[in-house]
Amino acid sequence: MRHRGRVLALLPALFAATLQPSPARAAAAPLPTGAHSLESLNFPGRYVRQADGLAGIAPVTSASGAQDKKDATFTVIPGLASPACYSFQATNGLFLRHRDWRVRLEANTGTPTFRQDATFCPTEGSTTGSVTFTSYNYPDRRLRHRDFGLWLDPNESTAQFKADSTFRLTEPWSPKTTKGPLIPGLYADPHLTRFGGTYYLYPTTDGYASWASPSYQAFSSTDLVHWTAHGTILDLGPDVSWADNSAWAPAVVAKNGRYYLYFSGGAATGDTGKHLGVAVSDSPTGPFHDALGKPLIRSGSYAGQAIDPMVFTDTDGRSYLYWGNGSAHVVPLNADMTSFDPAAVRTITPSGYREASFVFERNGVYYFMWSENDTRDENYQVAYATGTSPLGPFTRRGVILQKRLEDGIKGTGHHSVVKAPDSDTWYIAYHRFAVPAGNGTNREVALDRLTFAADGSINPVVPTL
Repeated sequence: MRHRGRVLALLPALFAATLQPSPARAAAAPLPTGAHSLESLNFPGRYVRQADGLAGIAPVTSASGAQDKKDATFTVIPGLASPACYSFQATNGLFLRHRDWRVRLEANTGTPTFRQDATFCPTEGSTTGSVTFTSYNYPDRRLRHRDFGLWLDPNESTAQFKADSTFRLTEPWSPKTTKGPLIPGLYADPHLTRFGGTYYLYPTTDGYASWASPSYQAFSSTDLVHWTAHGTILDLGPDVSWADNSAWAPAVVAKNGRYYLYFSGGAATGDTGKHLGVAVSDSPTGPFHDALGKPLIRSGSYAGQAIDPMVFTDTDGRSYLYWGNGSAHVVPLNADMTSFDPAAVRTITPSGYREASFVFERNGVYYFMWSENDTRDENYQVAYATGTSPLGPFTRRGVILQKRLEDGIKGTGHHSVVKAPDSDTWYIAYHRFAVPAGNGTNREVALDRLTFAADGSINPVVPTL
């Protein structure tokens, strides 16, 4: 059965079939993101598949083993080097990238070279409903199979080269059987907020060795189901003079007619500490610009790591900055949102606290929430306390989100909470180990309802697939 009807029905509408007489072909329309497989044009039944760290085209059928099907399945995400192009992430979290012109499967190191090597731009294929991929950093080279291996070769106008470099995007051989994740690909530490009638999601980009992600992305939705990717909104290194990696756990707040992004950052060499910074934009989707040209909070200024910022704005308009790993701190922000009085910093570390402070208010009660254990631990979980002030004191109430092994859900934590407009409907966004083969650096974003008992306590959240 040559194609088994697996070619996506939407692709003919996405790709025109015009064959150009020259090596250059028109750019293709946007690809559908999410899990897909790539079938060779001139070897139907062979799919891009990884084996022993190398990519090639190999036969995959309904009778193939589960691992072969996983190895032929990739998540299509906005390009690591440019959201106008694409990257391909395997089910084990590694990325397709070219090195020495050979296409391999490797962990994302976060370097500019890796990001460019792992980014490919689609152009029209040689037949209806097909596509070919140009290298982002070598636009005169294209992905093509040669001796069943996948290479990056100089573009040729021959019919053979066109066939060897043309693929069909199909349904995935190893489809997810769950509704998640909230957005395709590996992301963590989701900061979900709402500005007006639109929800905005600001996560950490995951899948990097040692969590070395160098940039922040934004997504938006009006229904918490369909999401628009807005690409990179702040790129450490080119946009921030004092940091070039460890773009972890952001938080965004609207104030003074502008948007403030609080972020973590570190340097790949030299100073290895993690600092907190603040960037500003006129739009929730950026671009954001470093507001200070230096950290807002330097590593070592207070106990614990200076990571995981969160800003809560009270009903009186006063904003409070929370942060910390190992120790939890809070301080009222000045009206400029980029400074504070160091003498006003309070340490409010509750029992069991590890990181990821989050605060919201409901019916006059302030809920202070955090994550416990380590994000690499399947027992990563969310607990909370309550108080009558954004500054505390807070009384611990217990754990409300934890693993659910019967569904393969592990490492549920580093959350945020948002309320639907004009209602008492609440949602909790969090990350978990990617299902089914994730770990502490291969995580995905999930969303569930957050509900309350009659006394205002938070009901336990049952994580769902």
